[in-house]
Amino acid sequence: MSKEPRDTSRYARETFLVHGLPYDVNWDYGYHVIPPITASTTFRLDSTNRGADGFNSFGSLPKQGEKPIYIYDRLAEPTVALLENAFREVEQGESATAFASGMAAISAALMVLTEQGTELIAHRTLYGCTYSLLTEWMPRMGVNVQLADLTDLGSLDEFITPSTRVVFFETPANPTLEVIDIPALASLVAEANESRPPGERIMVVVDNTFATPYCQRPLTMGADVVVHSLTKNVMGFGTDMGGMLVGPDLLHSRTRLARKDFGGVVSPRSAWNILVYGLSSLPVRTERQVANACRLAEYLEGRPEVARVHYPGLKSHPHHEVARRQMVNFKGEFSPGIMVYFELAGEGAELTEKARKFMDYIAEHSYTLTLAVSLGQLKTLVEAPTLMTHSAYGDNAEHAGLSVGGIRVSAGVEDAADLISDFDEAFAQLKS
Repeated sequence: MSKEPRDTSRYARETFLVHGLPYDVNWDYGYHVIPPITASTTFRLDSTNRGADGFNSFGSLPKQGEKPIYIYDRLAEPTVALLENAFREVEQGESATAFASGMAAISAALMVLTEQGTELIAHRTLYGCTYSLLTEWMPRMGVNVQLADLTDLGSLDEFITPSTRVVFFETPANPTLEVIDIPALASLVAEANESRPPGERIMVVVDNTFATPYCQRPLTMGADVVVHSLTKNVMGFGTDMGGMLVGPDLLHSRTRLARKDFGGVVSPRSAWNILVYGLSSLPVRTERQVANACRLAEYLEGRPEVARVHYPGLKSHPHHEVARRQMVNFKGEFSPGIMVYFELAGEGAELTEKARKFMDYIAEHSYTLTLAVSLGQLKTLVEAPTLMTHSAYGDNAEHAGLSVGGIRVSAGVEDAADLISDFDEAFAQLKS
């Protein structure tokens, strides 16, 4: 088998996700139809000098064609490297570092880019655990966190100070599906960076979990770093956890060091499953899920029990045009994602009780709708964010745009008519 790197750029990205890199310096697997997997936590060294070289070179970018020296899998190992290289290609970044979870990847990114006395600006609506990280833990590290409405880019200047080092957001946001204009925001940050020395520039970090690289590629629109929970849409089958950070080469050594010292290491088995089963099937799964999400969003807009539906694919979405520009698949077609968020009609304690009743009925009676946290799986998952995944917001939920009657739906690959039928039954019981 030829060990010469083959140019894969002329092939569709869908094809690349199936076949991957034909040759990888980390491992000669040219005769394998399916990439191999390692199962060793430590690696044999043929001399103390080789061990010393391995530790001395850890975290540095390998030279062209240079094979890494593997020592211990918390530092690096070949199966994880295959996943990292594939993700670097598909996100069109310079380097990638895999982690044990999405939260590990987010934590590493923010720790690498901030230090005591610096500031971080984040969108006001975030995944509950990310919100907890920013409001509970980052301040303990001496990092000042400001929560802003980043859909209003005109107000960004009000939050940027000489100490600002990071602008962080999800788009679409979890769970409200607000869409933040990545190119416009990146342009504003670039203007702010013109007068800053390199060590003080502001970095734009985007959590791309909801969209995945299939629906959106933030690095191509001006973002500096992209993070993912691979556990969700990328894995797709709900069996393995993982996270990914993709960014510029200048962050490579620092992100590797953070993974080594804080220990958020993804296992070779999980990395292999995500690479072989998750990434390769991502386009096929996502196309079906996006189609189902569109059907569900249109259906929910017609239900009298629903006050409003948030889905970037609907013309009624306030950021629909922004979504059309930046949420596109590998062919350039509009791909508004697999997530739908809707709010039941009502107010106050009565609305909270209505949401509980609705979700409990689904949990007990529905066949196609599964009450569960997480998202991106083959099965359609539903949950009530303010009661579950976003409970960390507490009394601040309303300020973040969260409704006590809000329901988050992760569309699966079932027949859409069956999903609608089960929703019909759940809505019907609200009248009883």
